[in-house]
Amino acid sequence: MLIFVFWMLASLRVEAAEPTSLFGKVMCGYQGWFVTPADGEGMGWRHYGFNKQGQCHIDLWPDVSELEADERVDTPLKFADGRTAQVFRSAHPKTVRRHFEWMREHGIDGVFLQRFGSVLRDTKSRDHADRVLAAVRAAAEAAGRSWCVMYDLSGLRAGEIESVVMQDWKRLRTELKVLESNAYQKHAGKPLVAVWGIGFSDDRDYTLEESHALLCFLHDNPEFGKLAVMAGVPWGWRTLERDAVNDPKLHEVLSKADVISPWSVGRYHDVTSAARMIGGVQAADEAWCSERSKSYLPVTFPGFSWANLMQMRGKEAKLNQVPRLSGEFLWQQARERIRGGASMLYVAMFDEMDEGTAIFKTASKVPEGTLGFVTEESLPSDHYLWLTGQIGRALRREIPLTEKLPAR
Repeated sequence: MLIFVFWMLASLRVEAAEPTSLFGKVMCGYQGWFVTPADGEGMGWRHYGFNKQGQCHIDLWPDVSELEADERVDTPLKFADGRTAQVFRSAHPKTVRRHFEWMREHGIDGVFLQRFGSVLRDTKSRDHADRVLAAVRAAAEAAGRSWCVMYDLSGLRAGEIESVVMQDWKRLRTELKVLESNAYQKHAGKPLVAVWGIGFSDDRDYTLEESHALLCFLHDNPEFGKLAVMAGVPWGWRTLERDAVNDPKLHEVLSKADVISPWSVGRYHDVTSAARMIGGVQAADEAWCSERSKSYLPVTFPGFSWANLMQMRGKEAKLNQVPRLSGEFLWQQARERIRGGASMLYVAMFDEMDEGTAIFKTASKVPEGTLGFVTEESLPSDHYLWLTGQIGRALRREIPLTEKLPAR
């Protein structure tokens, strides 16, 4: 209880993030999808994936040293000294509040709360997503951060955009009353809703026509729409190549978007290729959006690794596939974007351990077993939280946009 009183008093002394616009903000994706048997929902180790063979899905190990006893859950893995390794659960309100206090401490503005359409099909999974949403809402309001819903369409079948996603948004509006949150993020004078997964060329079941109907619903519907809509699109969205469908209808779909956010994770693998590829699209992407009165939200990421996840799927992948370079990889992406005129940034992700893109506190001392975990022993566990905050300051021209990482 005392720690919550401290947090509340501390929050009063810190300027809250203003949720009226994305301009000048650094937002993070918030997965909120790590489930444990202790959640009592019968879903097991969802997204942790622990099994009896000592395998798991994650390539980063969470730092739980600050968590209280009721926030930590024992896992099947052990440290070299025999201690049982522990993790957190995404639906614990106290842990979510702690995450948002880390954001507040480091000046991170807010989150896009991921809400996966495929998870909303059954009541049990949807109820868990609702619990995470409630915890995120309360934590954002208490910590003076912002939040908004981001629907991820990945895995949806034909017809489910209407039957699952549209119906869910109606319920969030009428039953959970999400737009009544004083921390709900707005843009261009309207509440913001993001839709990720439009126009990818990976043979998704849902169509561009269905995506268009969803954006029209969110943008124009007199009862449930009138929103600012962000579209998460492929890297090649503008030229209709690479990871994008080669179909001009994609641009028609995006006519109903207010914000365009191309996905960059995995599209380049080191500082040199990041600079080259960002330099090749930034100006033209920005111009396309500006000509159509749309905002442009680039994505940056700290690194990438999914070796353990791929092993459990019977595939091979290199641990630490896209090295973090102690933050240099993330900083150089942000630097290229800001130099190119970016007015807002999306850091993917806050808590994503399956693909090794998390910026929250992770551990350098990790348990044994599996293929190992990505560690950077020389860095404090909050290094990427701090660096993300510095990126926000550089974006707002509060600190110089230096060639190398800022000094801490």
